[in-house]
Amino acid sequence: MRLAAVAALGLWLGWLRRAPGETFSSMLSVRQALATERRLLRHLGAYLEAETHRLKDLQRFYNKVQDLHQGAGGSAANPLLAYTLIKRLQSDWLNVVHSLEASENTQALKNGYTQVEKDLPEFEDLEGAARALMRLQDVYALSVKGLVKGVFQRASGTHLPDIYSPGQLFPLSADDCFLVGKVAYDMEDYYHSIAWLEEAVSLFRVSYGEWNTEDEGSLEDALDHLAFSYFKAGNVSHALSLSREFLHYDPSNKRIARNVLKYERFLVESPERATAEVGLQRPNVTHLQTRDLYEELCQTLGSQPTQYQIPALHCSYETNDSPYLILQPVKRELLRLQPYVALYHDFVSDLEAEQIKGLAAPWLQRSVVASEEKQQKAEYRISKSAWLKDTVDPVIVSLDQRIAALTGLNIRPPYAEYLQVVNYGIGGHYEPHFDHATSRKSPLYRMKSGNRLATVMIYLSSVEAGGSTAFIYANLSVPVVKNAALFWWNLHRNGAGNGDTLHAGCPVLAGDKWVANKWIHEHGQEFRRQCGPDPND
Repeated sequence: MRLAAVAALGLWLGWLRRAPGETFSSMLSVRQALATERRLLRHLGAYLEAETHRLKDLQRFYNKVQDLHQGAGGSAANPLLAYTLIKRLQSDWLNVVHSLEASENTQALKNGYTQVEKDLPEFEDLEGAARALMRLQDVYALSVKGLVKGVFQRASGTHLPDIYSPGQLFPLSADDCFLVGKVAYDMEDYYHSIAWLEEAVSLFRVSYGEWNTEDEGSLEDALDHLAFSYFKAGNVSHALSLSREFLHYDPSNKRIARNVLKYERFLVESPERATAEVGLQRPNVTHLQTRDLYEELCQTLGSQPTQYQIPALHCSYETNDSPYLILQPVKRELLRLQPYVALYHDFVSDLEAEQIKGLAAPWLQRSVVASEEKQQKAEYRISKSAWLKDTVDPVIVSLDQRIAALTGLNIRPPYAEYLQVVNYGIGGHYEPHFDHATSRKSPLYRMKSGNRLATVMIYLSSVEAGGSTAFIYANLSVPVVKNAALFWWNLHRNGAGNGDTLHAGCPVLAGDKWVANKWIHEHGQEFRRQCGPDPND
């Protein structure tokens, strides 16, 4: 009966559907993974219950035999005692040692795991999640020591206020830190590997001699990787010290012994390396030229002048001379004149936002970026997206009508793209980019409707921290405002791209960020946004 219950729970584990290797790129997928683990947890609970019952039975057998030995006092004169002794040695002990119940319990647990295995995150997800922690560490200038304790505090010397205070702390284990450091180490990113492996070594030292079943790394593993990281960083003296510590725990390791000899020889030949300072530069993997400006905007929300500083920037109710908006004008907050950026508050309702997310959820796939004539995944854009036609649901038709009224533009296909719904992942972001094409080879021109003239981006959710939209050259960062729509022109009136619209989606520090994008193209707008008298405009 117990075994049947265990097996039944195991069948539940295969119900969750997920695209393999893409858990980290969408918080919806992360929530689905949480549900998967809850199923595993139930299965493990059933296994523990069955094993507890089995071990109690073993304890009963042990106590019975122990009592017989104490009572017999070494004598087997009683024929009943002699009989039961022989029976135990010939039969009972065989059944105890080769108990089928133990193997059946274990097999049931393994079967349950196998059934859910196709829904589990892959190693790519672990790497992506680890890189996300490093990204948040960098962009928001967070202390690694603080993160390990579950605290999102700024690194020393930044003079920035703390950006997020979680209601519950989730500290990291030594093995958690080791795997983040190892991901950096495997990328030859010693700037990050040193910081995270230092924390791993410290925690492993505290618990040395203990072993957690779930751990992959150990103190020796962390010391090994940290020593080589310091060696690659130029600090041979510290690499030698860590390698000697390794040999203290594992004197027979010949590879580390050879490293010790190599480091000693380096120091003899180059004594100045004994006290070398580690001057590691943080890697710029995507070669982002505007990285400092971008990160400063994410950290501080840029300079957002209030109305009394620039009177032209104000709030107003707008109808855009559209009958559709006469009875319910939109609430416009003008954020910038050049480039023109406006935020329309309460552009969608809570119900509409949930409907749009629900329509998109089954179709979410890893977001891609344009690269020459192709589209491909990229480390500088971590999210999943789906495209929704107006035929999917009346809510999309209603939203398109509202966007047309707001902008005064023709958004019928092919003059506008379908609604793109995006869900960001762990530390999800989109580094500085233009919405409009900067090359005639761009896939955007396949629509035969010109370049992207304007962008309407709707925030379908709120977040706890991070996730702002940063306009790099405009020195403007717009925080996530649930149900609001952000609008800007990508092109000048003469059709040239507006370089000041370079923008980015800052990494989501905490929360689940959903946005919907509507991109409107040039063609079909000739009499709706006409050229101005100045050819340079």
